[in-house]
Amino acid sequence: MERFVSAEEVRQALGAARRDGKSVALVPTMGALHGGHLTLVRAARKRADVVVASIFVNPAQFGPDEDFEAYPRDMTRDLELLAAEDVDVVFTPTVEAMYPLGSETVVEPGTIATLWEGESRPGHFTGVCTVVAKLFDIVQPDIAFFGEKDYQQLVIVRRIVRDLHYGLRVAGVPIVRDRDGLALSSRNAYLSPEQRAAALVLSRALEAVRQQASAGERDALALARLLAEEVAGTSLAELDYAAIVDCETLEQLDVLDGPARAIVAARFGRARLIDNVPIALAGDAVRHLAAAGEATCETPA
Repeated sequence: MERFVSAEEVRQALGAARRDGKSVALVPTMGALHGGHLTLVRAARKRADVVVASIFVNPAQFGPDEDFEAYPRDMTRDLELLAAEDVDVVFTPTVEAMYPLGSETVVEPGTIATLWEGESRPGHFTGVCTVVAKLFDIVQPDIAFFGEKDYQQLVIVRRIVRDLHYGLRVAGVPIVRDRDGLALSSRNAYLSPEQRAAALVLSRALEAVRQQASAGERDALALARLLAEEVAGTSLAELDYAAIVDCETLEQLDVLDGPARAIVAARFGRARLIDNVPIALAGDAVRHLAAAGEATCETPA
């Protein structure tokens, strides 16, 4: 496994691979790696000849009152995990390398980025899209892998790939959960034992909504209320939002007439967690394909 800190080193290394006709996959991360990240790496390993993982805690996607300085970092452990997964290249740039002095150019993802996470975290997706665009330009992957836990991010990244004519595919990988149902997240490290137990309400409430829809409930607003009430009724949970949304536009639905996504965000102490599940009606084919050709409300096996 080779580790590079400059964009030029990455370009040179991958240029040689491309001249040999090899395909390149990118797995962007902010480090503090867990099983969810490693699932992305394994998916990439199956789909490309050369796997590139980036580790970069991107300051541009953190708000002024968010946890940039406290965000968990463990580069030594992360590199060991990636080496064990046979990653070929790790890109670990500095902030100064990604945002040279005087940098002002940003990628604005449009109105879809003002919903849900965008409303709760103004400017967040501008920071995400700007750094993702930089990584795409540096690595020039044939395919990039993103987790469905950050479902809105996945949809938005597919939009910028379409809108900016990047010649790559964006693959979504289903959420990885602990045995008790909690979605894996680097921010789970912030949870006390009591908060972690309380956070299980997210997966329980989402599953209750999914089952209600499967049983025939078509009132999306009623399902959203159920989701909100379940989470807000937990003593250590501070609900941010709960909704049933269209898979592609992310707009709140009134009625279920096809596949959708249930999304939720809540704070447990200092940890702000997000989660989601696909909502598929009985007998529906999975049919909401994104512009990149792979997005579905429910990822095929």
